Amino acid sequence: MLYDTIILGSGPAGLTAAIYTGRARLSTLVLAGSDMGGQAARTDHMENYPGFPEGINGGELAQLMQQQAERFGAQVELDTATAVDLSTRPFRVTTYGGQHEARALIVATGASPRNLGVPGEQELTGRGVSYCATCDGFFYRGKKVAVVGGGNSALEEAIFLTRFAERVYVVHRRAQLRADAIVQEQARAHDKIELVLEHTVSRILGEQTVSGIELCHCDNDDRHTLAVDGVFVYIGMVPNTAFLQGQLELNQWGYIVADGAQHTSVDGVFAAGDVQELFLPQVATAVGSGARAAMEADKFLAQEEDRACPARWR
Repeated sequence: MLYDTIILGSGPAGLTAAIYTGRARLSTLVLAGSDMGGQAARTDHMENYPGFPEGINGGELAQLMQQQAERFGAQVELDTATAVDLSTRPFRVTTYGGQHEARALIVATGASPRNLGVPGEQELTGRGVSYCATCDGFFYRGKKVAVVGGGNSALEEAIFLTRFAERVYVVHRRAQLRADAIVQEQARAHDKIELVLEHTVSRILGEQTVSGIELCHCDNDDRHTLAVDGVFVYIGMVPNTAFLQGQLELNQWGYIVADGAQHTSVDGVFAAGDVQELFLPQVATAVGSGARAAMEADKFLAQEEDRACPARWR
């Protein structure tokens, strides 16, 4: 089937884009991927998204966005794009379920957690190594866990894990944390959280399940073992752009190169959200870029059809 717009990804950027294309009366297909709601949906308590003074659960916010997009006519499918052909128009998108065509494409596939790349990580993923505290925290009631990372995500998830775990160690390679001041204050004040600064994880230990981690001091290379039952990794993200290699211009880190209006290197293809956001990957920035991408897609199609679009979109 031919759509005016296909949106790849169902995080805040993709769903916001779908709200705007739906309101513009563009036939819209959202290929949600395997992670409905994106990374935001995995956040237990979001305090910095405007309009929710008491905070909101990320999954609930994503669900509300989806309902709003569907209200304006967007079709949301739980399918994943495996390949695209951007060499001709309409663009062709191949998924596990079949093929679709689009006159305009918005890529909002987001980013996935970066791996530590140490011995034991791959072997014990799903058996004590996790990248989602909201998903797996319940399994660590009364146990000890380590959170690796020093940014907002790491500390927010460490605070969340205190609901279940007896002890939460936050391991960070630098002497100073990178999280916002208010998040640091909350973590430092919590009696279940212990900071392990200037250390890296050099190995994850365990046979069938995680039994501990080997820590290496960044200054003197001293190593010691810390007994934990689980390891939660939050050391950054990798953009989900492998299927776009050779199709769109990507930078050295694999992020889509987009201008201030979300245009990519291919006319009619726009990018939004974490897949092109290097500096501030937040829900608020994702929503803004999703709106811009949708408006630019409508303007692009309007120019092709020689039809009018709202003056503020020109």
